[in-house]
Amino acid sequence: MRAIGQDTLGGPEVLKIVEVERPEAGPSEVLVRVHAAGVNPTDSWHRATGGLMHSGPIRLGWDVSGVVEAVGLGVTLYAPGDEVYGMPRLPYEAGAYAEYLVAPARHLARKPAGISHVQAAALPLAALTAWQTLVDTANVRAGQRVLVHAAAGGVGHLAVQIAKARGAYVIGTARADKHEFVRGLGADEVVDYTSVAFETVVGDVDIVLDCVGGEYGPRSLTTLRQGGILLSIASAAEAYLAEEARAVGRRGGFTIVEPDHAGLKEITALVEAGALRAEIDTVLPLEQAGKAHEMNDTRRTTGKIVLTVVD
Repeated sequence: MRAIGQDTLGGPEVLKIVEVERPEAGPSEVLVRVHAAGVNPTDSWHRATGGLMHSGPIRLGWDVSGVVEAVGLGVTLYAPGDEVYGMPRLPYEAGAYAEYLVAPARHLARKPAGISHVQAAALPLAALTAWQTLVDTANVRAGQRVLVHAAAGGVGHLAVQIAKARGAYVIGTARADKHEFVRGLGADEVVDYTSVAFETVVGDVDIVLDCVGGEYGPRSLTTLRQGGILLSIASAAEAYLAEEARAVGRRGGFTIVEPDHAGLKEITALVEAGALRAEIDTVLPLEQAGKAHEMNDTRRTTGKIVLTVVD
């Protein structure tokens, strides 16, 4: 089968089409014919560094949408021909940038009805990140004030919608040219971080989702009410925020997304109810993975980049 591979760590230029053996589904696994694969910031980080669980180049890609080709021993959730989507194995290698992928059955869910494979492939990693931080960890509730940084980005634009679906008052930070888009997602306020320090105009916040990192963490702590929570998805370097938050009567820290069958089913329900959609910035064929990563590395996209494998 065709896949995207790399011989060395580095920039987008290291990515290339390779021919590899098609995998086979083992016990509790399914073989998926990949139709589309989402591109995420973590893909670029793994390409350049090897990631948390690797010391060298890996087969990239975690977001996948496709059709079950075969099922392994003991699998009862799916049968060949079923449309599925998910984010298998993260932070371990999954290899979604390929024509076929093997995944644990419960790292996937049935694809939401009424959307394409491209739309579905844009959802899992970013939507699960938003769901697990806002709902599972922060327990966002109606009437709470939620601040989402990089609200037009891959995770941010889905977090805005999930928080609104839970009845929260949502404030997003974004460049001025993206304010209309963020308001269209349901945000109640949008702050142009290029013209004003967000912490000077935002306060009494219950939950902050920080998709930026760096100085945004300490600055965001000042916007939280007593007992509020700051969750960063930017990098493991943000783990120090847990101690800083405790020192001022708040909660905080770094969180990493996990494969989550139950979470995917909740996301599917939101999509099918019309409360959640992925904004697609760019769609490219598999062989242009390098170009996709060039765009991804700018961190300026609105929504998601998706690679297509089957037309």
